[in-house]
Amino acid sequence: MRKILIPTDFSENAMNALRYATDLFKYEVSEFHIMHAHQNDIYSDKELIAGEMLNKVSSIISKKSDEQLQNIKSSIINISPNPRHTFYTISANNLLLNETDRIVDQENIDIIVMGTKGKTNDKKLTFGSNTLQVIKYVQCPVLSIPENYKYTQPKHILFPTNYMIPYKRRELKLLCEMISPYRTIVDILYISKSSKLSRRQQDNKDFIREELCKSTINFKIESSKHIINTIYKYIKEHPIDMLVMVNTTHSFLGNILFKSSIDELSLNLDIPFLALQNMKRN
Repeated sequence: MRKILIPTDFSENAMNALRYATDLFKYEVSEFHIMHAHQNDIYSDKELIAGEMLNKVSSIISKKSDEQLQNIKSSIINISPNPRHTFYTISANNLLLNETDRIVDQENIDIIVMGTKGKTNDKKLTFGSNTLQVIKYVQCPVLSIPENYKYTQPKHILFPTNYMIPYKRRELKLLCEMISPYRTIVDILYISKSSKLSRRQQDNKDFIREELCKSTINFKIESSKHIINTIYKYIKEHPIDMLVMVNTTHSFLGNILFKSSIDELSLNLDIPFLALQNMKRN
């Protein structure tokens, strides 16, 4: 049973991510948990919630959230009537990050699928603030889907890595099972000025090979110090359908997320981006 969490703000981007998820996991028995956290909606108008109005506003927004979630559920069942799929809705008076974290733990969620942006769509950034916060702090794989991206089978995946961290077997298994129906080719890209690997790096490389054994794997090396530019160039020069990176302190993605500005993460990505997690939330 695959358990998938779909956070939504009722934007078209969020609906597009849900459609992508149902297509991607169409061969798997799956539970889709469609969640809307609406605490920010309740407190958005300070005058409206003054005094005794708070309970009334909370009730109105909660009811509206429930109705919209039911509409989404009906729509996706009509669009993708897959007997392998079951849909649940969650309306929560909570913050997005906290509710996402709670559901991941409570339901043992395998993967979160969400749009790269929501209603507040900043054209200058690849990722909206909500998506970045979930990628950075929730201990669960996050698959983010670009705005207006039309589903394409993930036939060719790019997986940049420095082989510096031990990977989680559960998350590599998720990736393996997710792409195995599509006979996907995985390019494992090592970006470094030196082609030599330490014993630890070699062990981690061998572990990837073992866990992704059902897929065709190409081990690549690019001599460069500029990680983001090298990734971007590789995507543009090859027919890549998905970018996969691991988030932890000593990984490429961890360095980008925690040591660089958010703008630097704007890779102009127009393909789905899967962030695997090797980091516990602080």
